[in-house]
Amino acid sequence: MPSLYHAFGRPSASVWLCATLALAAAHASASDDVLALPFETYRLANGMQVILHQDRAVPLVAVDVWYHVGSGDEVPGKSGFAHLFEHMMFQGAIHIGEDAHFEVLKRIGGTGINGSTTYDRTNYYEVVPAHQLETALWLESDRMGYMLPVLTQKSLSNQRDVVRNERRQSYDTQPYGKERYAISEALYAEGHSYRHLVMGLHEDIEAASVGDVRAFFNTWYIPANATLTLAGDFDLTQAKQLVEKWFGDFPASTQPQHRAMPPTEISDTRLTVSDDYAKLRRVHLAWHSPKSFGDGDAELDILGHVLANPGTGRLYKTLVYEKQWAQTVSARQDGNGFSGIFDVIVDLRPDADLAAVEAVVEAELARATTEAVGRREFDRAVVDIESSSIWRLEGLMARAETLQLYNHYCGDPGWIGRDLQRYRSTSPEGVLAIAARYLRAGRVEMITLPAAPGGAAPAKRTTDGDQR
Repeated sequence: MPSLYHAFGRPSASVWLCATLALAAAHASASDDVLALPFETYRLANGMQVILHQDRAVPLVAVDVWYHVGSGDEVPGKSGFAHLFEHMMFQGAIHIGEDAHFEVLKRIGGTGINGSTTYDRTNYYEVVPAHQLETALWLESDRMGYMLPVLTQKSLSNQRDVVRNERRQSYDTQPYGKERYAISEALYAEGHSYRHLVMGLHEDIEAASVGDVRAFFNTWYIPANATLTLAGDFDLTQAKQLVEKWFGDFPASTQPQHRAMPPTEISDTRLTVSDDYAKLRRVHLAWHSPKSFGDGDAELDILGHVLANPGTGRLYKTLVYEKQWAQTVSARQDGNGFSGIFDVIVDLRPDADLAAVEAVVEAELARATTEAVGRREFDRAVVDIESSSIWRLEGLMARAETLQLYNHYCGDPGWIGRDLQRYRSTSPEGVLAIAARYLRAGRVEMITLPAAPGGAAPAKRTTDGDQR
C-alpha cells in the first residue's frame, strides 16, 4: 500500500523506542484514535480543495499540491503523459519565465523541491521559509493556470529527451530493470493501465503531439482535480487569503471521471530473464492483491513483515542468517487505487542452490496459507508498522503528504487513526484467511539470471494455462 510505513526510511533506534512507548500508552487507553493530525479543509468556489495543518514550532511551511491523475488514467496509445507533466511543470509558465521555477525557490531558501508520479496521482512540493509562503503559492498558481501558453514543440521535445534519459538510467541500465517491465506485463492484461510502468511506453511518448499533451493537461490539471496542502508556520486567516488571491480567480471546473480498470486474472506463470546488469540471481514472486486501504490490505502488510522483516522475518532468518543462501529478502503489500501487488523477492548468494531456495520459500508460503501466524510475530509486526507511522510524522512535508494520502485514497485527510485501527482490529486468523485467499491464486514467478558473456537473452515464459 502507499502507506506511511513504505513512504520513507526506517527510524533510528531512539526514535523507534519513543514511538513504541507511545504506542504502548495508546494501547492502554480506550480511545479509538491513537493518532490524529489537526487540520482544516475547504474548497474554493472553482472546486480546488485546500487542507491546512498549522504547526508554529519552526518558521517553515511545506507546500504540497496533488493532482488526482496518474498513469492509471492514461488511455492506450497515450501512456506516460502523467509522468511527462511531472517534468514539464518545472519548465516555467508565463509570469515566472522559462526554466526559472527551481531557481526562484532556491533563492528564497526553498528545500525539498521535487515532484513524483504514481499510478494514481502526481504531486509537486517544496518547503519554504514561512515569510516566503506567498512566493511558493504564486509559483504553484502560475504553473496551474499559465503553463500551457509556454508549451511548444521545442519544450515538449526537450522533456521527451529528459524522460528518455531517466528511463535509461532508472530501468534500462539498472540491475533488475527488465524485471519491472516483465512483472507488470505478466500481471495485467492488454489495455489495463497498470500494465505499463508509470514512465510509459517509449513509442507513446515519441508519438505525442503538442495537441495531445494540451488535451491531457486541460482534462486533469484543473482546480477541481487538485488539492493544495499547507503544513507549518502560518496564520490561518492570512493563509486562506493568500490561497484565494492566487487560486481563487481560476474558472470553476468539474472533476474528471477516472478510467475504470478491467479486472485481470492470471494463471501461474514462470519467467526467466537474463540481465546484463544484475550480479546476483533473483527469485521474484508476485500476486494480485487488495487495493490501498481495501479489505485485506492490512493483513497482507502484516504478513510481509512476518515473512521478511530484517532480523525477525521467517524467510529472512532462514535464508539470510541460518542457511546464508540469500543476500537480501523482502516481502511487501503494495496497494494502488484499483488493485495491488503482493510480492516476495530473494536475492541469492553466488553459491546458493536455486532449487533449495525456492523450496524454502514455497514451504513458508504454504505455511502462511494453512497456519495462523504466531501471536508474538503478529504483535511485533503491528508495533513495527504503527511505530514507523508515528515516527514519520516528525517532518512538515511528511505530515502534508500524510494528509494528502488519506484524502486521496480514503476521502478523509484525518483517516490516520482509522488506518492504524485496521491493524489492531485484525488477528492472526484474519491474516491467515487473507493469505489463503490471495496467495493460492495465480501468480507470477520471475527468475533473473546474470547475463552470460555475449549479452542478455530475452525473457522466456512458461504458464500452467493461458493468460486471461
